[in-house]
Amino acid sequence: MVEHVAHVAASRLDHVFHALADPTRRAMLNHLASGERTVSELAEPFAMSLAGASKHIKSLEAAGLVIRQIKGRQHLCRLQPDRLAEAHQWLSFYQRFWTERLDALDALLRQPDPDPVLPVKTKGDDT
Repeated sequence: MVEHVAHVAASRLDHVFHALADPTRRAMLNHLASGERTVSELAEPFAMSLAGASKHIKSLEAAGLVIRQIKGRQHLCRLQPDRLAEAHQWLSFYQRFWTERLDALDALLRQPDPDPVLPVKTKGDDT
């Protein structure tokens, strides 16, 4: 059961990162962060067809990042932040990992250098 839950969570993250891999979809999410938008409003900055915008929105919906609501002829899209929070949580682990590593490196580099070891001349050494 635990393996199944882990697999489902990994699959959801796969969908989220796949959706976020496209710059157009990231820009659409950025627009949705300030409020609900129609498909036309999301398509407008990209000079793309409604069909093209709809394909991007379907990818965002499949990842659970966007909810689309149909009101008459209008398709309204709204940001669904829960999946972004899950992705952020996953990334936070690696942020902590690298922060700890970089802090350790910083501490090491800030340690005073030990006295340099000078070569000892031996008998018969011309240098």
